[in-house]
Amino acid sequence: MKIERVELKLLKMPLKAPFQTSFGTTTDKEMIVVKVYGEGRVGYGESVAMSQPIYNEETNSTVWVMLEDFLIPKVLGKEINHPDEITEMFSFMRRNNMAKAALECAVWDLYSKAQGIALWQAIGGERGEIQVGVSIGIESTIEALLQKVEGFLQEGYKKIKVKIKPGWDIEPIRAIRESFGYDIPLMADANSAYTLDDIEVLKELDQFKLMMIEQPLAHDDIVDHAQLQKQLTTPVCLDESIHSLEDARKAIEIGSCRIINIKIGRVGGLTEAKKIHDYCKVKNIPVWCGGMLEAGIGRATNIAIASLSNFSIPGDTSASDRYWQKDIIEPEVTLWKPGIVTVPTTPGIGFEVNDDIVDKFVVKEREYNSEISGSSVN
Repeated sequence: MKIERVELKLLKMPLKAPFQTSFGTTTDKEMIVVKVYGEGRVGYGESVAMSQPIYNEETNSTVWVMLEDFLIPKVLGKEINHPDEITEMFSFMRRNNMAKAALECAVWDLYSKAQGIALWQAIGGERGEIQVGVSIGIESTIEALLQKVEGFLQEGYKKIKVKIKPGWDIEPIRAIRESFGYDIPLMADANSAYTLDDIEVLKELDQFKLMMIEQPLAHDDIVDHAQLQKQLTTPVCLDESIHSLEDARKAIEIGSCRIINIKIGRVGGLTEAKKIHDYCKVKNIPVWCGGMLEAGIGRATNIAIASLSNFSIPGDTSASDRYWQKDIIEPEVTLWKPGIVTVPTTPGIGFEVNDDIVDKFVVKEREYNSEISGSSVN
């Protein structure tokens, strides 16, 4: 298939409620929607970068520049037989994985539509439904946290992830266990908020029999995590540290973790995510799909990757109305039964993108043909 045209749209969408982690509070989510045209079809991708470089080094501003100046020119007008080719085409660029993933996922959507199959089938998925969990930010009080946990348990979510940071860790987790018992699947996500100086606090979490502690130490570390894992009975899960198959291989070899969170944007796209999945399966390391406050296009892509066989832990792909008053896809992502999302069977990502809703939130857009053509700012 030939890539004939690419469009970029920068959106700014308000969240239903502020979402707080150890590195800040988000009230609006910026994202870049990528549209790739070819053979009378259009494929969609979504950048998961944030407006500030607080999760990793990328922002939507850097993603836009990398797409416009380097990545789109690599694919525009080119014949592509299979989306796996994109990884090699983009190999000249170091990192900038969220920029790469936004365009690569759009090509995967276009490819699967051209093949007349669903995206999850195109990447080798095996499940028609997936179990999903929910991520809870840092709340103002323990009482507010417990109310949220209770509500999500009533909705049937299969995993409760709670954000923690120094000073908001032992007591909130203890309160959840005392209120709801040890049978609920519970994990803590630290977003790199701790160091080895905090090891005694992290060891205290062992008593609560958590599924895992996600990324407790530095965002670029695997060495200290290996030392920490040796002293914990709770599995360490790596998130921010894993950008590639090579990162995953090294982390597993030195014992940095027992679980890996695969985020498509963080690792540079679906092709690399599949490679990490396959390697982890061979090494008996379970994986799951984390969330980045995605709108519907990114959420749909997460559903597809989570259908692969080694995604054995419920991911963060909760229903659309968890974050949005109105999502940009139709139908919206919903729970068809408690804690379960169906994997769509229509070609591509399996959802229709509502361009009217998209355009409502556009703050910047540009179109690229064989030569860069007009731009507009709203």
